[in-house]
Amino acid sequence: MRRYTRNNPLPDAPMSDIARFSVSLEDDLLAQFDRYCREQNFATRSEAIRQLLHDTLTKDAWAESKDAAGTLTLVYDHHRPQLRDRLAKLQHDHHDLVVSALHVHLTHDVCLEVIVLRGPSARLLKMASQLRGLKGIHKGELVMANADAEG
Repeated sequence: MRRYTRNNPLPDAPMSDIARFSVSLEDDLLAQFDRYCREQNFATRSEAIRQLLHDTLTKDAWAESKDAAGTLTLVYDHHRPQLRDRLAKLQHDHHDLVVSALHVHLTHDVCLEVIVLRGPSARLLKMASQLRGLKGIHKGELVMANADAEG
């Protein structure tokens, strides 16, 4: 692979922190990607590709049960019988994974809860699945990042 630096763009330059490579895409795929970059407010295509690569590699790391951190966002009907008790019980059962929780009243009937998690990725995925599966949960989304020191 040819590596370049900002000060010396020659192919024989010493290895640097940035590697450049080319990608071949069909015109329609490139148009979709450019639209995605604009909609997501990426400064450059490179920034978008870096983010997509990080996301993909982090997902792969989850399967290896590495240390992960994340947020689980839940939107639910707080009038659902026993739902609040079940949410609290599952969080207490996994107290070693729960870093913090934020509870917000969106309307008289609907609440949003954001639970900050940290621990082995496989356990975070299982806990999130248990919480999202409770009756009365309208929406549940887990966002995770690799928390290993090696990244």
